Amino acid sequence: MALDISAVRAAVPALAAGTARFDAPGGTQTPRPVIDAIAEALGAPLANRGTTTEGERRAETLVAEARSALADLLGTVPRGTVFGRSSTQLAYELSRTLAKTWAPGDEIVVSRLDHDSNIRPWAQAAEARGATVRWAEFDPETGELSPQSVAAVLSPRTRLVAFTAASNLIGTRPDVAAVARLAHEAGAHVHVDAVHSASHAFTDLDALGADTLVCSPYKFLGPHLGVLASRPELLEGLHPDKLLPSTDAVPERFELGTLPYELLAGARAAVDFLAGLAPGPATGTRRERLARAFAAVEEHEDGLRTRIETALTALPGVTVYSRAARRTPTLLFTMAHRGPAEISRALADRGIDAPAGSFYAVEAARVLGLGTEGGVRLGLAPYNNDEDVDRLVAALAELVA
Repeated sequence: MALDISAVRAAVPALAAGTARFDAPGGTQTPRPVIDAIAEALGAPLANRGTTTEGERRAETLVAEARSALADLLGTVPRGTVFGRSSTQLAYELSRTLAKTWAPGDEIVVSRLDHDSNIRPWAQAAEARGATVRWAEFDPETGELSPQSVAAVLSPRTRLVAFTAASNLIGTRPDVAAVARLAHEAGAHVHVDAVHSASHAFTDLDALGADTLVCSPYKFLGPHLGVLASRPELLEGLHPDKLLPSTDAVPERFELGTLPYELLAGARAAVDFLAGLAPGPATGTRRERLARAFAAVEEHEDGLRTRIETALTALPGVTVYSRAARRTPTLLFTMAHRGPAEISRALADRGIDAPAGSFYAVEAARVLGLGTEGGVRLGLAPYNNDEDVDRLVAALAELVA
């Protein structure tokens, strides 16, 4: 059964402004149930976590419900679910923690395909410890990051392999499980950036072979927040810097300061909203409903992506850089005789949001020959529809003409 796109759009108040939005990779618009959950959390008694007062107990409940929801989304358990301000912040904290065991002569592997938040934290931590950074290259012609390119830079001294489950710039979805197997055979920790992929594909920590994985709820209809997923037994063996009186329990030992309870309420509501997109009767566990929902979302988004891609490739002077065999509904393009920023402004004047730039994927943009100017990125969300695509295609044809 197909996604009920009318119901999805009706739940997102921001769409009433009438803009055709292709800016989802930078953050999605928020459904009403998520907005209401945040307001409800702030409108009722709330205090630091505990068991004595109503406010303390509500805080405990909000945290527990959010951990359960995100664990269902990512294929882990609540004790393996860590919250932070952003995925970037979590990557920095994790890099400093893991690097405590690195020494001169050790090596880490990062990928040119990645967002800089999955490169610089590791590279800077390696530099501080005297470890060596090795680069896995992707093919600029195909956009593919192959397991072989990662294998080429592995060695017995590899301590970490960090790479993306989907490129936020061109949408490439590498074979994460194959890369993880190679990295584990070398004895390395596998860290996966799922910020872009978790918005579009059903995520399973164990199936991917990741030791740690990060995502951001504001990319999948939730509030601004970062989430790290792992296995509790792995987290037990890691010892981050923390305040003396703060708990040493897992996962709390990784969470600095008081959690944003209202945002956790919104993140839980976003997962529930996604689960509610599952076609058919609302049966099965939340995890099972999420699997059905993402299957419907992928089918819907891929259909729209195919329409856009067909139109783009037919336009003279347009170059599309999203070419991998498996990718998210994300298309990066440039147009002859018009800069990306100019195209983005022209589309905005026509009520179409399609931002331009390198979107922090600076290494990938350089490999593609786009430099800091980057390209125009078209990214889809579950609320996009055929009318949005019709407006986009017509506007692009007008710009080319």
